[in-house]
Amino acid sequence: ELLVKSIDYYFKGFDEITTNYGLEKIKTIGDSYMCACGIPVYQPSHATRTIKAAIEMVEFVHHATNVQNGLHHFNVRVGVNTGPVVAGIVGIKKWQYDIWGDTVNIASRMETLSKPGRINISESTYMEIKNEFNCEYRGEIEVKNRGMIKMYFISNEA
Repeated sequence: ELLVKSIDYYFKGFDEITTNYGLEKIKTIGDSYMCACGIPVYQPSHATRTIKAAIEMVEFVHHATNVQNGLHHFNVRVGVNTGPVVAGIVGIKKWQYDIWGDTVNIASRMETLSKPGRINISESTYMEIKNEFNCEYRGEIEVKNRGMIKMYFISNEA
């Protein structure tokens, strides 16, 4: 019960943040929260909106750890990738909007290879946002089933 209450607390906060930036919540799996921007309606500033939302999510989690509310607190790792996806609803039971493709798989790898409290982005995202946010180049990192991929952290500095 405590775990469900804790995840609910965080995901409600994430839902508010994603709504504010026009992101679409795709799904949650356990303590994982997947969202996307630019679908189902194209957003020319999708990468910027996503990074701003990610920064707010990391700040929300950081501040929540200092709140004495009896909930279990978590660290958060964020991964962001930019590119085309296939989106839609499949099946006949529990219809759910979902996304697929290489872009989604790489975003998942960005999260896995991130660090607690950090936002790890792919080179495609970096190319979209490099003039708006400070980034730290991490180098090329081995990614399962993809080889070496250039990655960047969004800088913690303003």
